[in-house]
Amino acid sequence: MMTHSTKQAIKTSLYASKAPLEWAITSNGTLYTAQIPIDENGDVVAGGIEAQTRQTLDNLKHTLECANVGMDSVLQVMIYVTDRDYLKTVNRVYAEYFEAPYPNRAALVIAGLAREEMLVELVVYAAVP
Repeated sequence: MMTHSTKQAIKTSLYASKAPLEWAITSNGTLYTAQIPIDENGDVVAGGIEAQTRQTLDNLKHTLECANVGMDSVLQVMIYVTDRDYLKTVNRVYAEYFEAPYPNRAALVIAGLAREEMLVELVVYAAVP
């Protein structure tokens, strides 16, 4: 007999996606989320990689606050960018949002993301009470 953990959606004020997804799910003390650079209208923000990174991290911070935790609860981050040259900017902005000890991290350079205009996406795992 297999036991299933209880998963719970975190309610946020992020744009309600038309895709079959939740912005964040918790289960067994871990929050799972993927964040993209969209505004409250669901539009990808203009302004290039810096603006998109900042919006993505702001969306992450909001999501964590909705789960009653802060950025210090983040355990691991997987960064997806569409150009290797973007990593320098992502690192600079990322350092404004996190303090040591930093989350474990991986960075991947990929051909594209779900929306053509997106330059960055974060997949994040965080500890929750």
